[in-house]
Amino acid sequence: MNMAGVRATPAPGSNRMNQGKGLSYRAAGVDIDAGNRLVDLIKPLTRATARPGADGKIGGFGGVFDLKAAGYRDPLLVAANDGVGTKLKLAIDTGKHDTIGIDLVAMSVNDLVVQGAEPLLFLDYYATGALNVEQARDVVAGIAAGCREAGCALIGGETAEMPGLYAGGDYDLAGFAVGAVERDALLPRADVRTGDVILGIPASGVHSNGYSLVRKVVEAAGVRLDQPAPFDESKSLGEALLTPTKIYVKAALAALKATSGIKAFAHITGGGLTENVPRVLPDGTAARIDLTRVPVLPVFQWLAKAGGIAEQEMLRTFNCGIGFVVVVEAASADAAIKSFDGAGEQVIRLGEIAPASGKAETQFSGKLALG
Repeated sequence: MNMAGVRATPAPGSNRMNQGKGLSYRAAGVDIDAGNRLVDLIKPLTRATARPGADGKIGGFGGVFDLKAAGYRDPLLVAANDGVGTKLKLAIDTGKHDTIGIDLVAMSVNDLVVQGAEPLLFLDYYATGALNVEQARDVVAGIAAGCREAGCALIGGETAEMPGLYAGGDYDLAGFAVGAVERDALLPRADVRTGDVILGIPASGVHSNGYSLVRKVVEAAGVRLDQPAPFDESKSLGEALLTPTKIYVKAALAALKATSGIKAFAHITGGGLTENVPRVLPDGTAARIDLTRVPVLPVFQWLAKAGGIAEQEMLRTFNCGIGFVVVVEAASADAAIKSFDGAGEQVIRLGEIAPASGKAETQFSGKLALG
């Protein structure tokens, strides 16, 4: 897609076809002209993501980023890559492709900012059996929108057309993000200790994890994707489940500037609060979280009820309503809350850091409001 160079990749063995019989690459299922049309369509989208250090141009063999122009003095580079899992199936089944690219960006850039890094550049990989230019353009439009929201430049990518490997209108996505952080600002800090405050920032929805289970629940409930969502009748079920992953980058970076008391961030993805918060804590500590304070979204209440999913399984599979966690020293908690509030983010005091024996862990009290 937003390629540094578009590559149409043949199905295995297709390059061995007998040219004497008049066969062509296009007849084998790969349309180079369509790939070139796609590049022309997405050039304005990538230019719109230009930022200091990158001009947003595509078409060469690689993208270039100038760290000096971005203002860094002693930077560390931080890289992340991810996809959006089987949420893609919902986009394909509903024919709605304009927001899945936001999810793709969010899953990587949220992981970068957890380490205190500012996302600088993004690349994507789009693979399909037969290139649908309009569909691909919608996907890239979402990617560009996500990059603008995160403040990073879309500097390149790759489109692979692989007939015989992907069926029908199926496609797959992968995203790659690179960010930078000054050496002395890398997170998490090593001084997380008992008494530090745990703050939660709400999720926009299911985000991009647990969709294999989501799709099983939808099937078991017998609800079509084009029917009103049982938990939000203002939208179809497909639209509601495709709500894009929230991008926390700008709010998190602003909070880091507002106070020096932030010690760690956690992006709540697969594994939920149970497994993601301990990843940023030192051994001998526990994240003690009051589940009664978690703002459980209606979609999770429906999933738990319709699927008969136990609370423990919900906590290990979904974000349950909290997409981002902040660990901050108690004296700086109010400053952090004020900064996130100023960025339009609701902040919930979830609990505090407590002592633990052995490896870092999450300790829960209370119950989720699953209805």
